Amino acid sequence: GAVAAKLEQIRAYMPTGKTPSEALTKMAVLGAVIDRWLAANELDATALQCWTSIQANYGINVCMLMSMMSAKLLPSACEVDVTGTLSMYALQLASEVPSALVDWNNNYGDAEDKCVLFHCGNWPSCYLPEGSMGTAPILGTMVGEANTFGTATGRTPAGPVTFARLTTDDAAGCIRGYVAEGRLTDDPLDTFGARAVAEVKGLQGLLEHVCANGFEHHVAISQSHCAAAVAEALETYMGWSIYRHG
Repeated sequence: GAVAAKLEQIRAYMPTGKTPSEALTKMAVLGAVIDRWLAANELDATALQCWTSIQANYGINVCMLMSMMSAKLLPSACEVDVTGTLSMYALQLASEVPSALVDWNNNYGDAEDKCVLFHCGNWPSCYLPEGSMGTAPILGTMVGEANTFGTATGRTPAGPVTFARLTTDDAAGCIRGYVAEGRLTDDPLDTFGARAVAEVKGLQGLLEHVCANGFEHHVAISQSHCAAAVAEALETYMGWSIYRHG
């Protein structure tokens, strides 16, 4: 019953494209188990070992299940990125809309204040209004593309964006972070996966801060402007050091 219900949820959530029924069934089984685990442990957020354990051992991508959880305000981060999940959760609490986890990816041509945001595809459906289920070609080069069905692929349309990242500074024994605001644009972007183009005033300075201070390549985003609230809460109530870009 739980597996059949989860399979129905998956099919209703986003077009499944060319995904084989065997892969969809595997997703439904894993999704039903995760749902039970979330409820039993009263969890608000998760971080899954999607790269490359689930593909190598189970033969699917778990992105779509993560997307579905994040869409239900149960944020789920890739690659066991626990502080990434925490960043997603902070943005969600401030904005009351779902968060996504993205890679700071390529430059956007020669535009110094624009860059490409990317992931295989675990972004919530509100980020991918014309999204569908697909594979993860990059990951497929390591585990075989047939073992990577289950990504949420599509393009995020223009709109507001807030970035947030928390990290544990082991050497200093503290938690640090940064926040920034900008906008997502409708600039052309011909590639695969979950993707967007972002514009941030003074982007190069922000990326220099990210690199110089050892922040991860992942950053959480929200389709809102809420950087001031996130920074104020984390600084005042948690006592964490937050860099406010701009």
